[in-house]
Amino acid sequence: MLVGVISDIHANKPALDAVLADMPDVDALVCAGDVVGYNPWPREAVEAMRERSVPTVMGNHDRAVVTDTTFGFNSMAGAGVEYAKGELRDAQVAWLESLPDERTELDGRVKLVHGHPEDPDRYTYPAMFSPDMLGEEDVLVMGHTHVQAHEVYDEGIVMNPGSVGQPRDGDPKAAYALLDLDAMTVEERRVPYGIEQVVDAVEAAGLPSEIGTRLRKGR
Repeated sequence: MLVGVISDIHANKPALDAVLADMPDVDALVCAGDVVGYNPWPREAVEAMRERSVPTVMGNHDRAVVTDTTFGFNSMAGAGVEYAKGELRDAQVAWLESLPDERTELDGRVKLVHGHPEDPDRYTYPAMFSPDMLGEEDVLVMGHTHVQAHEVYDEGIVMNPGSVGQPRDGDPKAAYALLDLDAMTVEERRVPYGIEQVVDAVEAAGLPSEIGTRLRKGR
């Protein structure tokens, strides 16, 4: 079974479109949260997940939009949350509200969380990956750090597909991963997209310009 794994779309439609166009035919698609935030296409990002019935967990930006609870947000993050609140329709907000902090999919083989199994807001960088993080599942999928990485252990796989819409690992290309549950392997993928289109759209939406310009360096 081939699974497409995405996370941290952050309302970046050009990046999401590029990822979905690059992705081969998969048997399932899953998302580790933060569908909205930062960029100016929250409606399109939510609809892309809703229309495909993609199993998704709630990220901290998703939660901030629906609960008014921030996560030590800086001005860029806060602006993205407020923008999403003004753009999303009731049905889209309801979909975000329905997202759990964790979920197990594909016959219990894949567990999705946003930050860490014990804390949805904990940043878990690759150096912190450990087989002890695995429970009954074969694969643990996390997001939140925007850093693409995976480790294969005897007990299973711990992975972060990276960020579709705001990579922070020095590579500006949109990130996602392909998980082969039969071979128990992960292929990390990167896709170029129209960053300047995002820069222009950020400016047009009245959002802080750095939301767009930082994408040029993947930081």
